[in-house]
Amino acid sequence: MKPQHERPTDSQGTLPALNRDWLFGLFLVVATLIAYQPVWHAGFIWDDDRFLTDNPFVKSADGLYRLWFTASTPDYYPMTFSSLWLDWHLWGNHPLGSHLVNVLLHGLSAVLLWRVLLRLKIPGALLAAALFALHPVNVESVAWIAERKNTLAMFFYAGALLFWLRFDEGGGSRWYGLALGAFALALFSKSAVAPLPVVLLGIVWWRRGRLGWKDVRQIAPFFVISAAICWVTVWFHYHRAIGHDVIRTDGFWSRLAGAGWAVWFYLYKAALPLNLVFVYPRWQINVRNVLTYIPLVLLAAMFALCWCCRRRWGKGLFFALAYFVVMLLPILGFLNIYYMRYSLVADHWEYFAIIGPIALAAGMIRRPIVAAALLLALGTLTWRQCGMYANAETLWRTTLHRNPNCAMAHINLGILLRQTGRVEEAISHYQKALQIEPRSAEAHSDLGRALLGKGRLEEAIAQYQQALKIKPDLAEAHLNLGSALRQKGMVDAAISHFQEALKINPNFAEAHFDLGNALLQKGRLDDAIRQYREALKINPDFTGARAALVDVLLQEGKLDEAIGH
Repeated sequence: MKPQHERPTDSQGTLPALNRDWLFGLFLVVATLIAYQPVWHAGFIWDDDRFLTDNPFVKSADGLYRLWFTASTPDYYPMTFSSLWLDWHLWGNHPLGSHLVNVLLHGLSAVLLWRVLLRLKIPGALLAAALFALHPVNVESVAWIAERKNTLAMFFYAGALLFWLRFDEGGGSRWYGLALGAFALALFSKSAVAPLPVVLLGIVWWRRGRLGWKDVRQIAPFFVISAAICWVTVWFHYHRAIGHDVIRTDGFWSRLAGAGWAVWFYLYKAALPLNLVFVYPRWQINVRNVLTYIPLVLLAAMFALCWCCRRRWGKGLFFALAYFVVMLLPILGFLNIYYMRYSLVADHWEYFAIIGPIALAAGMIRRPIVAAALLLALGTLTWRQCGMYANAETLWRTTLHRNPNCAMAHINLGILLRQTGRVEEAISHYQKALQIEPRSAEAHSDLGRALLGKGRLEEAIAQYQQALKIKPDLAEAHLNLGSALRQKGMVDAAISHFQEALKINPNFAEAHFDLGNALLQKGRLDDAIRQYREALKINPDFTGARAALVDVLLQEGKLDEAIGH
């Protein structure tokens, strides 16, 4: 018998197995931290305000309740928003903490992925996990705070897979319950993990070569949870995030062909992650051209070939390819996603699917020197790609350098330039956006704000009116037009536009504030107070609304309430 103090060693007897595992796990996390070192100094970028810095639900004391149990938020990602709520209450308006959480979640997910692949007996499991940790395509998910959706969902998704494998190996009902719970948390982080039950069926087939009714019954509750939570998420996205916006007007055949294009695009970026762009050019798909369907036909032919050869060399390739396509299904274009207004593909949509081709490639690499060179190359590319996310201006300028016809990037860069006082340059970018997309209501509205900042009131009003002619339900254009009309002395018309903005978006704090100012100008003090209170209820940090409320309360002699504010 071995002495009690002696610990098991690995197959070569050189290092205790437990210590070796800890070292491998530590290697994955440290390598991730090093590759993403530029992110430590990065700031906030697009959508980080909506998700974190200007999110009233993240800032308010009752925010957690509202995030989980009300329909107030534009998207239903309560677990993600809860983590951001914790971020805000830990380090407030400082991006470092949020960035480090994203990087650590990514590194820990790589550790969990390594353990999953080990249990599946897939060759090169550690290398695959390291490739996932250092792959440049994943930078968009990790360096972008708003994509906490991805990093948090991946952590729970990989955990659910690991727990399921423990259960499937005879580990007992405890592991089954943990797998269900982790999957639910992953869905509450981001619904893109919804295909996990299909992945579990694939894992059973991979391990045993067949599927039995017992396997289907055990996996059925995962389908139920996925369907229930996804139904809620899709309802929120269509009714709250998208609303009346037109995302796509193409039909089924265009979307089917585009799905074939997207699969090959993502495979190409997984194999050769160069020239990565934050917003890729939006494809124009001609359904009448037979060549449009060639990518889809080639994909079907590859599946058929791998299936026919599954008893020889095709099983691994079929499993990896099937996993890849299944995990891409939610974002292949059959459902409308708001981001598809700008592009039909995005690096952050590949985050969950990329595991398939990475695991396949890792299993074919036999030489350590090749593996080391590949990891070094990918780590270097990731480090360089992180620089793109240093701040919002760098992001938009880099995007325009790689995709000059991105109207959205021109608009967002224009907003940033206007906010920092570079109004003439902002006007130039808005005009370029309108050259690319003449019917962009957002560009007209934002151009109006820039013109108003230069004192060109009539030109600004004309731009706002054009924006509303194109898109009558653009709340920001109603707000901006109301502000311009108020400056012109047309207070009643301004009030009408502020009210219209609030019909479209009742949680528009700025519209409540401007409506309160207009009502105050009309002498309706009590109505103004109500609007200021509404603005503060939505955004407790709205100092302008609070200052205005204090002034009106003092005018009405409500000294105690004014002192409280």
